[in-house]
This record gives sequence, structure tokens and C-alpha cells, in this order.
Amino acid sequence: MKWLDEAVSTGHATTAAHPARIAIIAAIRADRAGPVAVRLLLLSRSDDAFVRRQAMELLSSAGDSRPWPEAAEAALARLTDPDEEVRRRAAYLVVHAGSRDVALRALGELTEPVVRTALADWLRGSVAHLQDDPLASVRFLARLETLSGAPPRQWPLLDRALLADAREAARHLDGVGWRWGWVLYRLGRERHVYALVARLVGDPATRDIGAGLAREACHDWRAAPVELLPLLVRHCGEGISPALAEALTTASISEAAMRTHRALIAEVPFAPYPKAHRPSGSPPPSYDSAAAAAVLEAKPVDTGRLQRAHEIFSALLDAGPLTFRQAAQLYNLTFKRPGRIQAACAPLWLRHAGPTALPRLLALMTPHLGDYGIGEYYSEGLARMGRRAMPALPSLTALIDRRTRIPVNDSTRDGETMLDERLLAAAIDARRAILADTTS
Repeated sequence: MKWLDEAVSTGHATTAAHPARIAIIAAIRADRAGPVAVRLLLLSRSDDAFVRRQAMELLSSAGDSRPWPEAAEAALARLTDPDEEVRRRAAYLVVHAGSRDVALRALGELTEPVVRTALADWLRGSVAHLQDDPLASVRFLARLETLSGAPPRQWPLLDRALLADAREAARHLDGVGWRWGWVLYRLGRERHVYALVARLVGDPATRDIGAGLAREACHDWRAAPVELLPLLVRHCGEGISPALAEALTTASISEAAMRTHRALIAEVPFAPYPKAHRPSGSPPPSYDSAAAAAVLEAKPVDTGRLQRAHEIFSALLDAGPLTFRQAAQLYNLTFKRPGRIQAACAPLWLRHAGPTALPRLLALMTPHLGDYGIGEYYSEGLARMGRRAMPALPSLTALIDRRTRIPVNDSTRDGETMLDERLLAAAIDARRAILADTTS
């Protein structure tokens, strides 16, 4: 086991995609009673805090939905570890490798606030009955769990209790603001979020909690940046905390907020979110019909991809009807698979086939308008169709009028918010182009 000890002591065992980490986790999952698992359980009792942290992390990462009594027992012994990070990781492992009853019993017997908070956090719905716990962070988590499933008549009482505990809970619980915001979002309480942010940021003692809640609101609700940005700016004062700066950066992702409050934020010292632009690459080549025909002649009829498809087929359609082979190529590009090429070719097929093709094309395009990977291209395709895309206006308007963000997938919440903003902007541009074409 020398290789295992070295991997743990150097940190390679917890480095993402490192061969040592892959080998360790694979060995544990293959045999929980094998030498690798047994050695890691021994390392969890090492005199070196770094090694204990590594062991706890590896045991947690190698676990699955099945109970693992040996790992849970090792983690229980580490709940009183002198190292705080070891205690936190042990709390996770107790909950996920052991039984809920064991974790709840530990929560009831221990007094140290960090580990009790960590246990309550990972126990989630199992702590709803602990609303009278002596530790504010545990009470806060319990009341959040209760609020998430409570009827509206119980909201005011729970709101007051959460507000009373928020400041003290934040001493041991990270992310009080975003946790609170997540529950309120699930309950659809948008206006309450804005009022709560105003109350929290108005008190210096809870200002950072309010900033965290504001940031979560901007991630969840499209109107939140416009509503909350002035409030955040008002409480920046002579300095700006990291939490406020992060909230302002997130709010700056909103084009509507930046446009509405441009003068207000001009003097505030924060870094606006960097706006991503599609790489423009080299200027598109200029195709005449002969050059376009030559490109297509070199491609198979059942072509799946074609760079510059819009320019190539536009040149041919400007010169006259497509040949049978060219039309077959355009058909395949339009109808075979969703994506950027399909979005670019759909307006061209409409030019070729005429109005009778419109219902089929719109049925093909509108379901993808909210797709965070390709939705922008479909909005651009509808914009190119102009007035002929009028039947797509309800789909575009539904996307534009959403109060909540479109669910997308990115590595960060800010990145996901930016993707929603891009989809929104593309849909607005498409609607504007369609309506402008109808009045021209």
C-alpha cells in the first residue's frame, strides 16, 4: 500500500482525474472489504490532519447509495476531530454512509457547533422537527425545511423566526442568503424576496446575508436585477464588501438592469460580469452561384454538416431555383438533426419550398428556442424569416415573458444566468425583426 500512502500524502489522491484517484475509487467500489478500503479506514486515524482530510474525502467520494457501516463508524470517530475540515467531511460521511438515525443521534449528543451544523445540513428533511434546537444554525435549517413544505398560512410565523435567527445562524452556516432564496424561489415568493433583501441589507449586521439573497434572486428571477440593483448600490457606502460586490456583479449580467440603472452604478467600484461574445472568426467568403455550386458538388447528398450553409444556399437561391441534388442537400441539412446548421437552413428551405413548408418548419424550430446550447440560432433563424414567422410569435413571447430564468446547465450560477440572458436577447431581437418586417 506504499503507492496509496504516497498518493494520499501528496494530495494526488484527491486531485480530479489523477490516475491515483481513479485507481483508489475504482478499487473501493469493487471491494469495500479490500486492501485499499481497509488502508483508507486506517489512514482516517492518522496523526496528520491533512491525511485524515484526504481519507475522509476519498471514503465519501467512493461511496454510493448503499450503507457502508465501516466508513460510517470511522466517520463517527472523527466528529470530534481537532481539525475543523475533518469534522465537516466526517459529518457528510456519517449521513451518507450510515443511517439517518445514527446521524440524528450524533446531532443530539454532540455540542460542537460546526459539526452539529454540518450534520443538520446534510440531514436536510430529517431535521425539520428541530425548530427549537439551542443552536441557531440548526434551528434555521430546520425552519427552512419546514417552510419549504408549509402552507401559506404558516409562512409569516416561519418568516419571522428565520429573520430572527439569520444573523446568529450565519456564524456557523455558510450561504444563509442563497439557501433562503432557494426555498423562497421554490415557493414562488418573488415579491417577498425583494422585501426581505431590503430589510436584510438595511442592517449592517445582516447586509452580507441580504447580498447573498439578492444574488440568488438574480439567478432565479429575471426582474430581480432591475428591482434590487438600486438597493444594493444604496448600501455600498464608502466601502463594498465581497458579498455586495458579488451581488452587484451578478446583477450586472442583466441587460435590462444595466440599461435602466446605468447612471446609478457608474461610480460604484465593482467588476461587471464579462459579457461573452461569439468568436467572429474570419470574414465569411463571398460566394457567387458558381462558387456555391462547386462547394455543394464536392459534398455528398446526405451531408450532415456544412459550414457557411446560409451564404452558400443564399447565393444559389438568389440566382434561381436549386437543382434536384442541391435541394436534397438542403433538405438533409434542414430536417435530419437539430442544431446550428438546421436553424440556419430552415429559412432557406422556406425560400425554396414556399409557404406550404412553414408549419413543418416552425414545428421544428420553436421547441428549441429555450435550448441553452442552440436556442439563439433558432431565434436568429426566425428573425431571418421575417413576417413569414408570425405564427412563431406566441412561442417567442412566452419565452420573453417568463418571470423565472430558463433552466440551463453551466459550471456556475452566473454562467447559467448569462445563458438565459442571451436566449432572452435573441428572442427579443427575433420578435422585433418579425414585427418590423410586417410594418415595412
